[in-house]
Amino acid sequence: MEIIGLPWPFNPRAKFPPLELPPNARDRLRALQLWHATGDVRLVGQTFQVSRATLYRWRAQFVPQDPSTLQPRSRRPHRVRRPQWPRALVATVRRLRQTYPRWGKDKLVILVRRAGFAVSTSTVGRILTALRRQGQLVEPPRRVVSAHKRRPARPYAIRKPRGYVPTEPGDLVQVDTLDIRPLPGVALKQFTARDVVSRWDVLEVHQRATATNAVAFLHTVRRRMPFPIRALQVDGGSEFYAAFEAECHRLGLQLFVLPPKSPKLNGHVERAQRTHTEEFYEVTECAWTVEPLNAELRPWERTYDTIRPHQALGYLTPLEFLQQHGTVPSNTPARSHM
Repeated sequence: MEIIGLPWPFNPRAKFPPLELPPNARDRLRALQLWHATGDVRLVGQTFQVSRATLYRWRAQFVPQDPSTLQPRSRRPHRVRRPQWPRALVATVRRLRQTYPRWGKDKLVILVRRAGFAVSTSTVGRILTALRRQGQLVEPPRRVVSAHKRRPARPYAIRKPRGYVPTEPGDLVQVDTLDIRPLPGVALKQFTARDVVSRWDVLEVHQRATATNAVAFLHTVRRRMPFPIRALQVDGGSEFYAAFEAECHRLGLQLFVLPPKSPKLNGHVERAQRTHTEEFYEVTECAWTVEPLNAELRPWERTYDTIRPHQALGYLTPLEFLQQHGTVPSNTPARSHM
């Protein structure tokens, strides 16, 4: 018997590769095949651990000529309830985000609650998403203000003893410098100190990173931190030699020096440098001279220590942490510590 048929190039379906179904669609196809072969819907339900109603729904949507009809469909409702956020709440979230453009929903929700709104973190996140979609929130442009610095080799290094674990505010304050190069020909140095227990930061800008300026910053740190300092940790920068070490010795402060090429051991203050860069320098129009810039840094330092929630502190501010810790009185205003 002669079978007459068209060559495969003339078959339109032969031009397309076989349809690849996802695993869940293949399981549905097997279930329908078993049901067709046995006619026992109860057996199929027990085999594939699905209900009778589910099997009937699969069979109703299945088109034999198109196995892709067994793929899971979207369960999104046809009619979605529109959010009913109060206008005052949306305005508050917008204002706070514009004031602190680098803060996310986890920090902003603390400030929103302080403003008198009982909202969840996810609600603040949805409001931020809606504001972005509507074009009411514009991310500030990034401005590169820092550059990596090379650390000169140090002839000696005193590591922090392994048994030295800071447990109280002031037990260990990490100090580092940040290069600020916002414009061609403009180069400043920011000295940053962070207490590793309370996350309290002190900032000060100088023209250069010298030992004399480091000594001046040391006195600034002792004046602005609301607790006594017992130990400092610095990297191998030349500004922390000579006069700086002598002043620490005169004041009776322990001084720990990192070994070469180990900034990770000063991780707290290194992370603080990034935060100050992203949340202050990149979003603030600054005067790039020492005295005006230090005057602009003071409100930001106050915001950082007394307003900005810190995830590492359970979304408390450093001041609130110190008040709970008993280091400062709970009824003391924030300005008295700055």
